[in-house]
Amino acid sequence: MSPLLVLVVAVLATTYAGPIVRFAAAPALAIAFWRLALVLPVTGGLAVFERSGERGAVPSGAPLGTAPRALLPLIALSGLLLALHFWSWIASLRFTTVASSVVLVSLKPVFAWGLAAAWLREHPTRTEAWGIALAVSGAILIGLADARLSVGALGGDGLALLGAVAGAGYYVIGRRVRQTVGIWRYATVVYAMATAALALLALARHVPLSGFAGRDWAVFGAMAAGPMLVGHTGMNYALRHFRATTVNVAALGEPVGASVIAWLLPAIHEVPPPTALLGGVLVLIGIGVSLGAGSGR
Repeated sequence: MSPLLVLVVAVLATTYAGPIVRFAAAPALAIAFWRLALVLPVTGGLAVFERSGERGAVPSGAPLGTAPRALLPLIALSGLLLALHFWSWIASLRFTTVASSVVLVSLKPVFAWGLAAAWLREHPTRTEAWGIALAVSGAILIGLADARLSVGALGGDGLALLGAVAGAGYYVIGRRVRQTVGIWRYATVVYAMATAALALLALARHVPLSGFAGRDWAVFGAMAAGPMLVGHTGMNYALRHFRATTVNVAALGEPVGASVIAWLLPAIHEVPPPTALLGGVLVLIGIGVSLGAGSGR
């Protein structure tokens, strides 16, 4: 399957995550926990059938059987960063708008650029850098157009930025690990680590993980099926073929789609101002430029 097609479908699958969270009354930790936990039976089952077909793709000197054990500390860290990313992002939606939260979280390319350059020695080409600049500028325009001057909104924005830093680290680690570990085994271990971390955090903070209404469970299922299983797993698949910065820039399509959905849904109806519409156009142009320049790794 075309890695570019997988990446595009993955980004599209994430666009309704922000708006749909608004329909859940469950705590942020519970939403993040079940979004991950409900995916594990699927990824775990697929991981069982993956190992034999993956051996031929591993470079000599790095047999697949030893790769997960040697890389386990990195995979564990990736899972912890994913847990932090989800918790901080979902919590931010309680204090700020869908557009502000998703856009700030999606500033991950800025942080991923620095992390990938320092650790992986991966630098975007000049054309890709222009694409990143366009996309991030568009995201900033959307955020400024939706800015709120209140303590609550600023707190939500801070949580969203924390999610951006954690998400960038998660994808940069994925870029490194995915060169020798198959997608389903990687996703299963990372998602399991993140699920365990969120469960422990919920226990420590006395946050319930059960006893929710039917609408909450519908949100959990929808978040797991689309944004998690298709969205995040698809992006992790793409990390074997694209740089972490490229994947993060593609993910900037999420706030554009999320803002459109939040606009069209009568229950939310957050109408984006003209500045936000211009920002959305810049984001899409930047994604196109960056993907075209970064498709060769």
